[in-house]
Amino acid sequence: MTSKRVFILIPSYNEANVIRKTIASLQGPYEIVLIDDASTDNTSQVVAGLPIYYLRHTVNLGQGAALQTGMTFAYQQGADIVVHFDADGQHNPNDIPRFIDELESRKLDVVLGSRFLLREDRVSVPAFKQVILKVATLINGIITGLWLTDAHNGFRVMNRRSLGLIRLKENRMAHATEILAEIYRHKLNVVEMSTHITYTDYSKAKGQSWTNSLNILFDLFVNRYLRS
Repeated sequence: MTSKRVFILIPSYNEANVIRKTIASLQGPYEIVLIDDASTDNTSQVVAGLPIYYLRHTVNLGQGAALQTGMTFAYQQGADIVVHFDADGQHNPNDIPRFIDELESRKLDVVLGSRFLLREDRVSVPAFKQVILKVATLINGIITGLWLTDAHNGFRVMNRRSLGLIRLKENRMAHATEILAEIYRHKLNVVEMSTHITYTDYSKAKGQSWTNSLNILFDLFVNRYLRS
């Protein structure tokens, strides 16, 4: 495991029911940054006293804005590596050291998670969501110039160079496409690695349904072309 400073960035909105469990799952020499995007539940009370950095937006801005807040903070704190990690428990903490090892051993700038590199990961993705994500992946390639197997996987690891170059202006779901465009624009060295996403009843209820996948396509088209 690396001796460098690793910051885990967790954007969160109304995740009081699970956030403490998610944080507890992150066993390692990590510095955890929880970015509370103006939650209306008792998130602040639930995480009080935990050994983390707690940042809070006073207005709900969206996941993209929360990640940018976290990345700016981590960069200012001297982070060498950052990890994007979902608050709802979908991501596998055991992937973190594996991705970091890949990042460092191959001298990469970014390692992106993919649900479609291994069959055992792919079968856990709901069938309709697979179709939507495949279409989104095609559109992503056209828009960003970066051709990947997974369009919107929120599990990412990046080095300090990437942290200093990537700037997110898309506050909500379109930020996932914007990150890829930024990677391509700055000619960052990037690879995908397999990661397993756990689709719990809780995460589905929080918005990981097939309708959320349609929203991905909406953001890819509308935010790209109406804002240009």
